[in-house]
Amino acid sequence: MSIKFIAYAAAAVVGTIAFAGMASAREIKIVGSSTVFPYTQAVAEEFAQKGGTAPTVESTGTGGGMKIFCQGIGEAHPDITGASRAMKPSERELCEKNGVKGITEILLGFDGLSLANARKGNKIDVTKEQLYRALAAKVPVDGKLVANPFKKWSDIDKALPDIAIVVYGPPPTSGTRDAFVELVFHHVCKKGKLPFWKAKAEEMKGEKKAFKKMYKADCTAMRTDGPFIEAGENDNLIVQRLAADPNAVGIFGYSFLFENQDQLRPLSIAGVEPSMEAIASGKYAISRPLYIYIKNAHRKVIKGMNDFIKEYVSDEAMGADGYLSERGLVVLDDAKLMATQKSALNGDAMPTN
Repeated sequence: MSIKFIAYAAAAVVGTIAFAGMASAREIKIVGSSTVFPYTQAVAEEFAQKGGTAPTVESTGTGGGMKIFCQGIGEAHPDITGASRAMKPSERELCEKNGVKGITEILLGFDGLSLANARKGNKIDVTKEQLYRALAAKVPVDGKLVANPFKKWSDIDKALPDIAIVVYGPPPTSGTRDAFVELVFHHVCKKGKLPFWKAKAEEMKGEKKAFKKMYKADCTAMRTDGPFIEAGENDNLIVQRLAADPNAVGIFGYSFLFENQDQLRPLSIAGVEPSMEAIASGKYAISRPLYIYIKNAHRKVIKGMNDFIKEYVSDEAMGADGYLSERGLVVLDDAKLMATQKSALNGDAMPTN
């Protein structure tokens, strides 16, 4: 271990001790996922109505939130981050390197990755395989992986609309983007859903690590030639663009579709539209868990933090008839909710790497 690293670690410990020894008057700071943002904002508003100081909630995207959250302990750093996927091992390492230990992971509920267009647009039903062909940078054509040649939905399947592929979606820092790639692209490739990938999986049957490396290298990138357009972390901007272009499609969390049902029509995935029931049952094929991560070193220092966490995991918020359900969250069953509440209130820490 280098002298530089020891000095850095010692400085982090001293900073943590100093921070823990003094109360902070600043408000709770929360960053993270644009999908989790409306739920956290709803809890923040309820907390303020009950007499607490309203937290500052910033939509930075899951990846961006993790980077900020893991920078350190102290007033300059956020207390909570929202995520539309689980924390990655590399993010755990960054946190630990910077002295951010004792993190509580809270499973909030579930969300369906929704695709939608304007109500005056075409009614579209697609499969995961068709979405992969529409949006992946590389796709198989005549037994070879090539740069995506498809310009219209009907180029992929004559049964699809004869209109240009125009899809607005999140940037690489977004957990929604990560989840879409994992649940659509990687699913198609690793499960051998297309002849090319099926043949490769069979060919490399005894080389699972090599096959995984191959599909992650060639089955992860979104196309950059025009049909897919990065729209930033503000999902409301995507909704506005869809309203202006009835042929365009957007990718976002179910809560945004839920809140804009008067303007948007969901795409069906293999005949199933996103709904709370379909997501909870698993019938809707593109769903994912949502989380918040709590910095336990800040609990006794940041004014109102424990009370805010108590509000967040309360039955009134996260229960079957809670106000987060009214915002589009697919809630946990009773047993999972009780386990989540206990872990949150006790400050149970994730195991260290």
